Amino acid sequence: MKKFKIEFKWAIIMSIIFLAWMTLEKQLGFHDTKLKWQMFFTMLIIFPNFLMYYLALRDKKINYYNGIMNWKQGFISGVVISFIMVLFSPITQFITHEFITPLYFENMISLSVESKRMTPEQAKNYFNLTAYIWKNISGGLSFGVVIGAIVAYMLQPKESKKS
Repeated sequence: MKKFKIEFKWAIIMSIIFLAWMTLEKQLGFHDTKLKWQMFFTMLIIFPNFLMYYLALRDKKINYYNGIMNWKQGFISGVVISFIMVLFSPITQFITHEFITPLYFENMISLSVESKRMTPEQAKNYFNLTAYIWKNISGGLSFGVVIGAIVAYMLQPKESKKS
């Protein structure tokens, strides 16, 4: 476990950032009055997430690998962070939808039905805590693996990039 102490630390930081982002979305009205724009605004979280992965892998490179980390080591670290984030996902989703924005699912169901994008049954099946936990798990893992691979490439020694 000590081997992945840095990844665990950064997964906690990223989970807190996620909750802060959800709070920001809620406060800016993207969970009620500006709900139709929420999907676009929420995509912007990619920028702080990319930065967090960069800082996490740089931390691993400096403080675990003494400044020399190859792509494979960085990639594994990124995957571990993603996996830990996935384990935290049910908790962060619960906090988000129970405390930060408890009316989010109701609002999304109403918007989807009123705009005739979904039937009430489809909307209820799509917008609920269980569905969002599963979406967050699959999306978080795939996003983390891809971003981890990119950041690991950026942080590897320059001579490794040429070969």
